[in-house]
Amino acid sequence: MCKSSAQRCAFSAVFGLLILRATLADEALVKNIEAQPLAAQAERLVQALQMVGAPLSDAERRRLEEALGESDDAALVAGVQRVLDPLCLVHVHVNPESRVKAHAGAAAPELMEHGWRVFLVKVVNEAGVTAPLRISSPNAKEPYDDWVDSPDPPQTVTPRDVRNRWLDLSVYDQQPLTPSLSGLPLEYRIVELYSRDRGRREGLLAFDVGQGTQDLGFRNEVNMLFSCEPSADVRLEVRDVDGTPTTGQFVVRDQRGRVYPARSRRLAPDFFFHDQVYRADGESIRLPPGRYDVTFTRGPEYRVLRREVTVPETAAAEPHAERFELQRWINMSEHGWYSGDHHVHAAGCAHYASPTRGVEPQDMIRHIRGEDLNVGCVLTWGPCWYHQKKFFDGRVHELSTARHIMRYDVEVSGFPSSHAGHLTLLRLAEDDYPGTERIEDWPSWDLPILKWAKAQGGVVGFAHSGWGLEVPATSLPTYDMPRFDGIGANEYIVDVTHDAVDYISTVDTPAVWELNVWYHTLNCGFGTRISGETDFPCIYGERVGLGRAYVKLPAGEELSFDGWVQGIRDGRAYVSEGRSHLFDFKVNGLGVGEPGAGGRASVLAIGKGERLRATVKAAALLDAAAADRAAPGEFQEAEEAEGLTAADVRHTPLDEKPYWHIERARIGDTRTVPVELVVNGVAVESKPISADGAVSELTFDYAPERSSWVALRIFPAAHTNPIFVEVDGAPIRASRRSAQWCLAAVARCWESKHQAIRESEREAAQAAYDHARETYRRIEQKSFDDGSLE
Repeated sequence: MCKSSAQRCAFSAVFGLLILRATLADEALVKNIEAQPLAAQAERLVQALQMVGAPLSDAERRRLEEALGESDDAALVAGVQRVLDPLCLVHVHVNPESRVKAHAGAAAPELMEHGWRVFLVKVVNEAGVTAPLRISSPNAKEPYDDWVDSPDPPQTVTPRDVRNRWLDLSVYDQQPLTPSLSGLPLEYRIVELYSRDRGRREGLLAFDVGQGTQDLGFRNEVNMLFSCEPSADVRLEVRDVDGTPTTGQFVVRDQRGRVYPARSRRLAPDFFFHDQVYRADGESIRLPPGRYDVTFTRGPEYRVLRREVTVPETAAAEPHAERFELQRWINMSEHGWYSGDHHVHAAGCAHYASPTRGVEPQDMIRHIRGEDLNVGCVLTWGPCWYHQKKFFDGRVHELSTARHIMRYDVEVSGFPSSHAGHLTLLRLAEDDYPGTERIEDWPSWDLPILKWAKAQGGVVGFAHSGWGLEVPATSLPTYDMPRFDGIGANEYIVDVTHDAVDYISTVDTPAVWELNVWYHTLNCGFGTRISGETDFPCIYGERVGLGRAYVKLPAGEELSFDGWVQGIRDGRAYVSEGRSHLFDFKVNGLGVGEPGAGGRASVLAIGKGERLRATVKAAALLDAAAADRAAPGEFQEAEEAEGLTAADVRHTPLDEKPYWHIERARIGDTRTVPVELVVNGVAVESKPISADGAVSELTFDYAPERSSWVALRIFPAAHTNPIFVEVDGAPIRASRRSAQWCLAAVARCWESKHQAIRESEREAAQAAYDHARETYRRIEQKSFDDGSLE
């Protein structure tokens, strides 16, 4: 056969194929429908495609305009379909009995790794259904199972499941479209697909319009082989204020506000319940070509910055890097104060229980570094106890660095004693209570556990102190009596009389609930300290270190876990949400937590009539104006508060999140906040500071009439530990009403807790409660009638 004959034959074959395709396409056209509603829907569809960032091409738009300009209804209906059908990934048919079947459309099944692609779905609706069109896929199931309240949860997600769950999908049903089908016999919907992976992936798409509408024989399902183009590895250069490489926190959004990487496909170290990811200098984020809004920071001592990043079309083939230079507004470690969060978890609550039982140490240290948290205490507790406890060895974890220390310890939660109040046990040498093999064997009340932990050198306290101590009051102090029916510092009211509690935790529950019980016991002369915590990711899942304690280390002493946690025990610390600071607090030259009278930490001895001179360095950061928007430097906080603006935070009740926040302390519409001198639970003097990030040095002058405790606070954002002032050697007995409150609280606590204490342990518990009652009775007899609480 001659060459020209072969060419003619090939041309004839191609031409015949095109004729066949056109014929088949025309056979797929829906006929005998009204033109005007279809034209209106097509116009709205064009607008919606523009909004989702997938507009029609100029040629497609011209052809659609020509079709919509047809005077003949049949020609208009056919013309609209000829333009839109090639963009359809799937055709869906709803028969007169509302049964749904589906088959592949003409659009090429091409996706983008870590990116979204937009397709149309053609819906032929013979039944006139007005329910939503639902799309599902086994490939779009979450690649994890949520927290299971079990110390040894089953592994319900296998590596095979993770591999197959590579897809995410969404039906666009916002304006100008509608959430439900219109009931028209023909309309088009928009579906968006996301690929976690690159390369070829098979996926199944299933459609229905309600339970029971799937057609028989799985005809509502379409299997497709997708080609997923690779995205770009965007290398991040992350530099601290001094130019050194560091780790930062990044929130990456596209022009529609969608977060990257998609939260639904994340596995550790990127947490699916976060918008942000953490990346160290030299690491990368995979992004498809496009423009992105990037928010970056590194914990509350840093400013929150934003910039636009453009990933070019060539980035998948050529290296692409972006540089991010962080900015601080304060550096507390330069002042000798080191941040820490003594209560974070690697399992339970927001964490998944499968495919892994929580997350691993390398995941937690990334988050600790990314928030510039100097000390992070990862506490193993009930959920996934038997897996997570293998990371405990009674030492600082090997992934720690000189500036970022991580240690595994224990929260007694999900244990028989939990009803009495959850405990945080730090610096343990052994994490199994003597004589126990399983969680269920542990004591059913708190005091034996506290004594055991302290005997091995532990530093111990109560977690999320406010739970169970709810009071209606919104100011301090209050004599309202809580129910003592929760898991906060409930049995603390007893255990403090046994010298068994080093601290109670603050910042992660309402401030009045936390501080009130503490104030009353301080008025009785007890020396319990406070520490700051997040209870991540249970009370707060936004980030580690949302609640934190800042500990002062002696001059020349290197950061160490032992030094830091002993600072908590000695009260050489203040608590804060990180955007307000009260440091170098001293009274008559004695620094908080420093050895004082008789070598006792924070104890100042004075003679009667001697005046007190309290000094402190204070700093805070607020936006310059109290505008009804998230403030620069508070952008992340506003997001964490469920979309609340700065103004919303100020007007949110104290018993709603965020519980501690510098915005709550703002005076009117100014940029000032009050620093209060607190004596025996009462604010006796207040001085404003400008919350512009600058450090202010304040001095307070006060003449105590009797032995008292003295502290400073920015309510409810920061609080120092107290300095105990003993006048002529007398112990603090500041208020008889506080002693009476504590005595009544013991009775209330016993009433609430005793039935949950094992019968075999109840006699010992009763004796401990009786000891507390007798202690408060003696204190009541020796306390002042009025006290500074009056």
